[in-house]
Amino acid sequence: MKTILGLDLGTNSIGWALVNEAENNEEKSSIIRLGVRVNPLTVDEQQNFEKGKSITTNADRTLKRSARRNLQRYKLRRENLIEILKENNFISDEIILSEHGNRSTFETYRLRAKAATKEISLEEFARVLLMINKKRGYKSSRKAKGQDEGQLIDGMEVAKKLYNENLTPGQLCLQLLQAGKKYLPDFYRSDLQAEFDKIWIKQQEFYPFLTEELKEELRGKNEKSTWAICAPAKEKDDKSRESLVWKWTETERVWISDEGKNENIEVEKTLVGRKREGNIAEQKIENLAWRVKGLTEKLHPEELIIVLQKLNGQINGSSGYLGAISDRSKELYFNRQTVGQYQMSVLDKNPNASLRNMIFYRRDYWDEFNTIWETQAKFHSELTEELKNEIRDVVIFYQRRLKSQKGLISFCEFESRKIEVEIDGKKKTKIVGSRVIPRSSLLFQEFKIWQTLNNLEISGKGRKSKKKRDDMPSLFAEQEDPLQIYGKRPLDQGEKELLATELSIKEKLSKAEILKLLFENPQELDLNFPAVQGNLTTAALYKSYQQIIEASGHELDLKKPAAEILKNVEEIFQGLGYNIDILRFNSDAPNVDNEPMYKLWHLLYSFEGDNSNTGNKNLIGKISELYGFEKEYTSILANVTFQDDYGSLSAKAIRKILPYLKEGK
Repeated sequence: MKTILGLDLGTNSIGWALVNEAENNEEKSSIIRLGVRVNPLTVDEQQNFEKGKSITTNADRTLKRSARRNLQRYKLRRENLIEILKENNFISDEIILSEHGNRSTFETYRLRAKAATKEISLEEFARVLLMINKKRGYKSSRKAKGQDEGQLIDGMEVAKKLYNENLTPGQLCLQLLQAGKKYLPDFYRSDLQAEFDKIWIKQQEFYPFLTEELKEELRGKNEKSTWAICAPAKEKDDKSRESLVWKWTETERVWISDEGKNENIEVEKTLVGRKREGNIAEQKIENLAWRVKGLTEKLHPEELIIVLQKLNGQINGSSGYLGAISDRSKELYFNRQTVGQYQMSVLDKNPNASLRNMIFYRRDYWDEFNTIWETQAKFHSELTEELKNEIRDVVIFYQRRLKSQKGLISFCEFESRKIEVEIDGKKKTKIVGSRVIPRSSLLFQEFKIWQTLNNLEISGKGRKSKKKRDDMPSLFAEQEDPLQIYGKRPLDQGEKELLATELSIKEKLSKAEILKLLFENPQELDLNFPAVQGNLTTAALYKSYQQIIEASGHELDLKKPAAEILKNVEEIFQGLGYNIDILRFNSDAPNVDNEPMYKLWHLLYSFEGDNSNTGNKNLIGKISELYGFEKEYTSILANVTFQDDYGSLSAKAIRKILPYLKEGK
C-alpha cells in the first residue's frame, strides 16, 4: 500500500489529498483526507503575486498599525506638552486652543509666523508650540531610504556659490570642467528649474513654437520623453500632439533648373537629431557650452533640444520626496524664513494651497523653535532656559533610537550549542554561540567567491590550449589533460587564484570573460556557470574610489584587469595623500577586525545616521579624519550603502573554513 500526498497549486488556492493507493488486488485504494486552502487575494494582490512581487498580504496591515502608533505617540506628546504649559500657567482648562470665531482661519499660522519676530501672548505662544509639536519634520535615516524617494541634496555650499556669483548650474559646471575637474556637484531642483526657465524665456524671442502649453507638457519629463514630445511622431497618422512638435523655417540656397540659377528659398524643418562628434567628455563640455550660450544668444533648435533634454534629465533625477525636502530647506535659508513664515507666505498667495505634504527637515523645525523661543524670551521672563530644554529636548523633539534587532539574527550552525538555563524556577533550553555574518562583510564575500570557484568546471572536446603564464605554473602541465579524457575538469589552483584576484574588486565576470581570461581558445570551451558573482562590497567601494579619482582630475577604468586597477588606484591615492591601506583586504591576517579595509566597511555598514539634514555629517567627518579624504570627496564614500541581509555562517566559522576552500578542499 502506497501513501501519496497530492497537491493542486493555484494562484488563489491550494488543493490537497492524502490517499492510500493499492499495489495489488488484495489491497483497496482509499482517500484518507482531503481539503482546500483558499487564499482570498484582492485584484491588486493577485496581480502582484503573479508578477512575482515580494509584497505580502500583511504589508497593508503593517502600514496601518504604524500609522496608529504614530498617532498614539503624537497624542502622548501633546498631553505631556499641555501638562507642562498648565504647570507654568501659560494656559488653563478654560482656554480654547483651537481656532474659533469668525475670520479665524489660519490664525495659528499667522501667530506662528509673527512669533519669530514680534511679541505674542503666552496663550498664543502655547498654541504655536502645539502646532510645532504636531509636525516635527523629516529626520533622515541612512539605512531607510527607498529608491523611489529620490535623494537628499547637501548642496548648500554650491547653492551659496551660485547665489553670490550669479551663476547657473550650467555655468558652474562648465567652469569646473574647463579647470580640469571631472566630478560635478549635485544641484537643488529649484536652481536647475530656474536655469531651464531662463533659457526658455530667452529662446522664446526667436522661436514661436516655445509656448507655455509646451513648457507645461515638458515639466517633470526625462530626456527620452522630452525628445518624444518635441520631435515628429514615428507614426505619420498620430495627430495627438502635432501642435507641440517643433517646426521652423531655414533659408537654403537651391538650384532652379528652369531659370538656370541659384535662389534662396524658405524650407520648413523639424527635429531629426544631430550627429555628434568627439568622445563623451568632449560632448559633455559642448552641451554645457550650449547651455551657457542659450542664456544670452540664439541656439539652433537641434542644439536647444539637447540642452532641454539634459536639463530635464537633471531636474527629473533631483526630484522626488527627498529632493523636494532639500529644495525647501534651501529656500528657507536664502529667504531667511522659518517654516511657519514660509507656510504663511504660501497661504497668503493661495488660501486653498495644501500644506499636508509640505515636508521640511527636522533641523528646520528645530531652528524655528529656537528662533521663536529666543524672540519671545525677550518679552516673557517665564521662558527660561531650563523650560526650553524640557519642552524642546524631552517633549517635542525627543525620539528614541530604534530598538536593536540583533536578537533576531540566526545562530551559526557550526559555532552554536544548546544549553539549559533556569528561569523563574523552570528549566528552559537556550541557544548560545556566534551569530551569522552580514552578507556584505568582506570575509563573507571572499568566502562566497572561493565557494563558487571550487564548483567551476571547464568542458570541451579534445585537448585545449591554456594561456601560458610565466608567473603561474600549471598543475596539469606534466600530465594528460583531463579535458581530452573526460571532456571536463575543475579549475586548477593557478586559475582559481587568478579568478579570485579579478573577482575581488568586480561585481561579476561572465562566462565569456572568464574563458577569455584563462584560455587562448575560449570559443571552444564551456563553463558550468553562466556568470560568477564577485565581491559586491569592494566593487561598491571601488566605484566610489573611481568617482573620487575622476573628481580630482585623474582617470580610472574599472574594466581593466584587477592588478592594473589596483596599481593605478594606489599610485593616485599616494599622490593625493590618501590612506592606501583601504585598497586591499587580507583575510589571512591574524586579526581581521583590524584590517583597514574591514574597518572602513564596518564604519559604513554600521553607521545608522545622526541629527544632520542628510543624516551622515558625523560619518563624513570620521572618514575624513581616518583616511585623509577632503570633505567633498568624503561625501561620496559616505553615500555608499551595502546589502543588509545575512549569510548562513558566522565569522568564526568562515575564518576556519576559508583556508581549506582556498586549497580546493
